[in-house]
Amino acid sequence: MPKDRASLKSFFRGHMPLEHETMLFIFASALDVFMTYILLSSRTDSNTRTRFVESNPIARFFLDSWGVKGLIYFKFAVVAFVAVIVQIISTKRPETGRWVLRFATALIACVVIYSLMLYLRGTGRL
Repeated sequence: MPKDRASLKSFFRGHMPLEHETMLFIFASALDVFMTYILLSSRTDSNTRTRFVESNPIARFFLDSWGVKGLIYFKFAVVAFVAVIVQIISTKRPETGRWVLRFATALIACVVIYSLMLYLRGTGRL
């Protein structure tokens, strides 16, 4: 059996290539959604005029049109799209898929850290 068919067969039998990397990517993305929700729903004291807004115009469209639920659905749809594309890539080029997932996870982790810093500064806890 050719290697490509064996990879696809194992994929559909429950074994996913890059399971660990995919799990970390999904976890980091969930933290991003959580931090976005915390920032958008945070109440600041009356002494500060900090108000957090969604800076991504596409995500803001979903937020403005369908509320927080729409934003969460949009973010997780993007996560699912990236995860599926990387799984398809990794059936033929596992190292490329691994690199893409690690890069995406690191990028999202930076966004989460930045969001946490914004929250702490905006609420006067830092």
